[in-house]
Amino acid sequence: MSIAVYIAVMAIVTYLIRVIPFAAARGKIKSRFIRSFLYYIPYTVLSAMTFPAIFYSTGNTMTAAAGTITALVMAFLRLPLILVALGASAAAFIVGIFI
Repeated sequence: MSIAVYIAVMAIVTYLIRVIPFAAARGKIKSRFIRSFLYYIPYTVLSAMTFPAIFYSTGNTMTAAAGTITALVMAFLRLPLILVALGASAAAFIVGIFI
């Protein structure tokens, strides 16, 4: 039963986070600062959730760093997502072999 409560609380919190800005702002937001702040929130939250998972996923900081650096470089070069994922996995695997 506790898992159902956790899921319900998570659903309510997620819903409120999405509804409160719409309820608070009746018209179009004119402030450039607030608009740019709201624009970058999803990227910030995604990064905050993803980066800790990246560095704890392999059990070795060196392999995680190699995969992350490889992914960042490949993404900067605008390669397709599947190539970025495969390249990062390959880099982590290869570094793991030599460590």
